[in-house]
Amino acid sequence: MARRLNSAAAGFAADFAALLAERRAGTSGNAAKVAGIIADVRARGDDALIEYTARFDGLDLSAAELRLSASEIGAAAAECPAETRHALAFAAGRIEAFHQQQMPEDLDYTDASGVRLGARWGALAAAGLYVPGGTAAYPSSVLMNAIPAKVAGVARLVMTVPTPKGALNPAVMAAAEIAGLDEIYRIGGAQAIAALAYGSATIQPVDKIVGPGNEWVAEAKRQVFGTVGIDMIAGPSEILVVADGANEAEWIAADLLSQAEHDSAAQAILITDDGDFADAVAAAVEKTLETLPRRDIAGESWRTHGAIIVIGSLDEAPALVDRIAPEHLELAVAEPEALFARITHAGAVFLGRHTPEAVGDYVAGPNHVLPTSGSARFSSGLSVYDFLKRTSFASCDAEGLAEIGPAARTLAEAEGLDAHALSLALRLKGENGN
Repeated sequence: MARRLNSAAAGFAADFAALLAERRAGTSGNAAKVAGIIADVRARGDDALIEYTARFDGLDLSAAELRLSASEIGAAAAECPAETRHALAFAAGRIEAFHQQQMPEDLDYTDASGVRLGARWGALAAAGLYVPGGTAAYPSSVLMNAIPAKVAGVARLVMTVPTPKGALNPAVMAAAEIAGLDEIYRIGGAQAIAALAYGSATIQPVDKIVGPGNEWVAEAKRQVFGTVGIDMIAGPSEILVVADGANEAEWIAADLLSQAEHDSAAQAILITDDGDFADAVAAAVEKTLETLPRRDIAGESWRTHGAIIVIGSLDEAPALVDRIAPEHLELAVAEPEALFARITHAGAVFLGRHTPEAVGDYVAGPNHVLPTSGSARFSSGLSVYDFLKRTSFASCDAEGLAEIGPAARTLAEAEGLDAHALSLALRLKGENGN
């Protein structure tokens, strides 16, 4: 049974603070081992990749076989059921349409001093997408990571995916085809992240690495950051549902378990102003768990990290939501827009009783790669902006420099940077003789 909190209880503040303190993101206990793998890949390149693939995936490859051929991708994708492929194509269209709306415009104007100023957006040259393999294969994540990069204009998009015993997941390969990926390597783990960051004889390095993975992958991304960009260090999945008593308890129970089934370390929280509804949801969770193939994972997540918080009024909810800063937030209430207007920190918000978080995982359009562990306080979900960089520019003619240069020279002198001041003074002297 998940823990139960009540905002009217004397110890609520301490209990809520303890709940927040249980954030499960942090440095990995495998940091030293990951560092060793990265160093080995940097030193030995393809040879190290081949050895790790044999050790961890039971697959013996030559350097030439690290990359999947077009025929291998196509053959695996052809095994994807037609209904699944159709759903992937449908989702891809919606994801692309949403991310097209995010594309920014360049800035270019001349200010009152006659100085031309602006900023130009440009895509990264190359990005790497890590995709988990085996039972944790999520074709939807291929779409969510690859399509924003394509929309942004990334010219080279590389995918790595472990293929235990050589098995290719048909849905993942179909998603890769739909997203337009053709450079795919059958490697995984920390060694794949090292290869994307530093390259090898076979794999050219990229500029940014995105995509989910286990703790080894997350730790490797942490360690290569700075050499390359990364999307984020993602912790376990989270969902916070704010619901009134007018909901179907079974619906809300399923929503909570939709994240709990990801990982035993995932967290699902319900906030409600109705104690009887809280009881009904708790009972519905237990009943629903009996029907789930992943009941052991979901059950452990719910019992260990889940929580039901009963509040006196929905007016109390926004402050609690902002302190949690959840990855996913459902507002299953009569007036979700009014509540949403008072909330600042959440990765993605799902408004109303008929908008379950699961629709956002697949077909709504916004990205499902979202900040976890409270990082929604300062970061956002994956978008086209993650695959773009902005270059500012300035252009002064003689008159414009004469207008703004003296103040720059004064500031350079105040900071004791004489060459800065000189570079300005020499140009200004030619204009005004001073």
